[in-house]
Amino acid sequence: MDTAQLKKVYKETIAPALQKQFNYSSSMQVPVLKKIVINQGLGDATQDKKIVDVAINEISAITGQKAVATYSKKDIANFKLRKKMPIGVMVTLRGERMYEFLEKLIRVSLPRIRDFKGIATRLDGRGNYTLGITEQIIFPEINIDEIDRIQGMNITFVTSAQTDEEGYALLKAFGLPFKNAKND
Repeated sequence: MDTAQLKKVYKETIAPALQKQFNYSSSMQVPVLKKIVINQGLGDATQDKKIVDVAINEISAITGQKAVATYSKKDIANFKLRKKMPIGVMVTLRGERMYEFLEKLIRVSLPRIRDFKGIATRLDGRGNYTLGITEQIIFPEINIDEIDRIQGMNITFVTSAQTDEEGYALLKAFGLPFKNAKND
């Protein structure tokens, strides 16, 4: 696969448009997408250790980068949880892989969601956005016949934007299919 087209589109059209829209004096003020973090919480992993291995393989296949297990920080008896037990999987994408994943997410995976009407427009107050996905089977790398359990995941888009408005404009320009709740 060639280098992601979105990076080229960002440099040639998105960045100049955002600079004009927000009246930035320098091109260095234009918000950029810093990283994408994919996180999957696995509460059932306390009973079955294989769940973490399967999740690592799935997330690694989806992103093209090796995922790592996340571990609990303390003991919680009610959840049968011990300190340093694997309870999740995460991967952080930057650079070319980040743009390739974003392009695949927008063009291939999100349109595969049943009854898809767009994603919520709620950012975190600092221009970052987290998208919750309920099924990992929307990604083409996952073979549905080999899945023994449906797992969800959170995909966080970390931007250099100072405000939600700037972050929203950046992500919308990349092509994230937001619901039309904000003024477009």
